[in-house]
Amino acid sequence: MELPFAEPYRIKVVEPLRKSTRAEREDWIIKAQYNLFNLRSDQVFIDLLTDSGTGAMSHLQWAEIMQGDESYAGSLSYFKLRDTINTLLGMPYFLPTHQGRAAENVLFSAMIKAGDIVPGNAHFDTTKGHIEFRNAVAVDCTIEEAQDTTLIHPFKGNLDLEKLEKVLSTNPKEKIPLCLITVTCNTSGGQPVSMENIREVSALCRRYRIPVFFDAARFAENAYFIKVREKGYEHKSIREIVLEMFSYVDGATMSSKKDAIVNIGGFIAMRDKALFDKASTFNIMFEGYLTYGGLAGRDLGALAQGLMEGTEFEYLEARIGQVAFLGKKLTEYGIPIQQPTGGHAVFVDAKKFLSHIPKEELQAQTLAVELYLEGGVRSVEIGTLLADRDPVTRENRYPALELLRLAIPRRAYTNNHMDYVAACLKNIWDRRDSIRKGYRIVSEAPIMRHFTLALEKA
Repeated sequence: MELPFAEPYRIKVVEPLRKSTRAEREDWIIKAQYNLFNLRSDQVFIDLLTDSGTGAMSHLQWAEIMQGDESYAGSLSYFKLRDTINTLLGMPYFLPTHQGRAAENVLFSAMIKAGDIVPGNAHFDTTKGHIEFRNAVAVDCTIEEAQDTTLIHPFKGNLDLEKLEKVLSTNPKEKIPLCLITVTCNTSGGQPVSMENIREVSALCRRYRIPVFFDAARFAENAYFIKVREKGYEHKSIREIVLEMFSYVDGATMSSKKDAIVNIGGFIAMRDKALFDKASTFNIMFEGYLTYGGLAGRDLGALAQGLMEGTEFEYLEARIGQVAFLGKKLTEYGIPIQQPTGGHAVFVDAKKFLSHIPKEELQAQTLAVELYLEGGVRSVEIGTLLADRDPVTRENRYPALELLRLAIPRRAYTNNHMDYVAACLKNIWDRRDSIRKGYRIVSEAPIMRHFTLALEKA
């Protein structure tokens, strides 16, 4: 008989989890003002808020923690990471940062000014926040197929070349500092970008002399999808695919808390020495000296090891397979999700799940609260709250997709946990018509409001 799939690792250390009562959760969510970011971690049973920094490090990564060189300048751990990035990505210059949004802050300080335009595929919250904080504009050029959650398309993260060329051809070159490709594209459902699309976007931007950068937080997961979905790549290794992906871009920012499987860390990789020199000044101002960039030496070493582990096919097969496992369960229960499942999370279509709740009452956030009350599962809204207000009109932006993201930490939960999450959502699905009201905003920050806002029942 054919052997069943088994995870390519065994569990060495466990962390106890406590199940709370519904009455406790009702009290806690009120005190958190219906914002799941405000919950204490011990008030959560299964935490799918994010896959950022929440994965389980390997024994080799923990060994790097013990070997970290904590020298302020010239740390050997820095050189280990530099060599790993150069080998994997083919990028000769890099700056360490303490996480992805710090990398964005440094790079965008060097590249973006007021009035600029940054095209890309559905920029994520911190990316768009950093762009708009600088009084620049993020323009979404994602393909229309990404807006249809029922459509099976292998690369819903792709950029629409016609949309992109319209941006490039109708604006002065001086106003477009870069084009940003997010791999995989989180906001559209963790959806990958094809190698063909990366190549074509790169060629189009070259014609207009516009640099191309990756938001590379989940570049290895994107490479996995290229291997299993794109013709001509089935026999290539993940690292061969990664090297080709990066050959088409001028640089990248990375939150290493995702595909490098570390609890903290990020970096900027680039080809241009002049840009490296310019960005270095901001890195020293914001992050620390060039060879530690806001990180301890031990974190640099764990990051280097994590990049190697995160680009192994067997690991990616198990990781993305668990996401697909949860997606399949939800689909069997009739629950609408973004199809096909992406790399790091399952995205539930809250518009269809709670179609009777007005969009003004925050459908995805309403579902997130219900999921927490049902089983102590913490998730996150990828919808109106995350879309923020229009920086000019200050009106709410209502995105085409109103999604509930179930982001799965790497190597942290078993499929039994996924079964539990699916059962919680099935119970809510069965009683969805009894949910009559959503939520409204009581207070919010002027930018990236979803982290700290307060809500009340509508």
